[in-house]
Amino acid sequence: MVIPASSTEYLHVPVTAPAGVSLAGAPVQIAFVDHGDNPGDSEWQPAEWADGAARILIGPDSGLALGPGRYRVWINVDPAGAENIVRLSGSLTIS
Repeated sequence: MVIPASSTEYLHVPVTAPAGVSLAGAPVQIAFVDHGDNPGDSEWQPAEWADGAARILIGPDSGLALGPGRYRVWINVDPAGAENIVRLSGSLTIS
């Protein structure tokens, strides 16, 4: 996906739960990284659920302005139980 740096909009990240795991009410976070490592603790941003997907508002009017570049988008969901799901969800280009 490509988003202009001047745009403020929600980025929606689809999430599929493992069999037998409910994501209802589970805390969700999204990270944008421009390096080759997994996200560090300070890179995670709180997100919310909307229509079965995680979403986060990004852009200059959101408090989360990303500079031009290519980012790997990660998601972290912590449902009830022993699992804490962390996945690379895709890439985002800010132009």
